Amino acid sequence: MTAYFLVKSEPTKYAYADLERDGKTVWDGVRNNAAALQLKAMKVGDQALYYHSQEGLAVVGIAQVVKEAFPDASDPAGRFVAVELAPVRALKRPVTLQEMKANPALAKLEMIRQGRLSVSPVRPEEWAEILRMAGE
Repeated sequence: MTAYFLVKSEPTKYAYADLERDGKTVWDGVRNNAAALQLKAMKVGDQALYYHSQEGLAVVGIAQVVKEAFPDASDPAGRFVAVELAPVRALKRPVTLQEMKANPALAKLEMIRQGRLSVSPVRPEEWAEILRMAGE
């Protein structure tokens, strides 16, 4: 069964368009333990909402896990992991943080409850609601 996640990236550092251009990327640099646990939980085929943080503040696309957790080469201590993500598709319409916060169906969304997490789980019903909001 597919699991769902939300990953955050500043568009000035690595936008969804960059993922589409590159075809895949190593999702590394996650140093929060709670977020790192989510990376470890990801399996090939799981999907992630791609959220632009800092600028835009919106879910803009969908990515898929193509390689499960492996040692993060950017972590000299060797404590953290990375995964590899590939693009699935850009959303028909970005779904803003403001819209998500205003939707009662998303009140328990981990990204809203723990806004500092760069990787968080998404429940199937939340996934479906965000895609509905995007016109998917």
